[in-house]
Amino acid sequence: MESRSSQPTNVIRFPGARSSANPRRDQKSLMDAVYSVGSLPVSADDRATKDMATRLNIFGFVVIDEVLSDGTARRLRPSEAFQASALRPWRVSKPSSRYQVDDDWPETDQDLFAALLA
Repeated sequence: MESRSSQPTNVIRFPGARSSANPRRDQKSLMDAVYSVGSLPVSADDRATKDMATRLNIFGFVVIDEVLSDGTARRLRPSEAFQASALRPWRVSKPSSRYQVDDDWPETDQDLFAALLA
């Protein structure tokens, strides 16, 4: 005799195999790729990867440098990365340390880390 629940289920399995993890589609894979290589270039028009990198940057897992037209890199703060345009490519890198407070940061951002500096 087979027992079955009389409760209907709201879980629907979609047909087909799940796609494999891809650094361009999966935050964890993106972070793993950055940590294994050290840095990862992101093209200017790759909005999906930039969005994932921005989320990882907000939580401090990666740092983002915007590559300027002369080839130099400018470090983006999380708020800048969130509002950055698709005009320039990025380099997503592993952070050098857990906390880094630069003199270039606005005073309001430096206050966030005041307890760590004491």
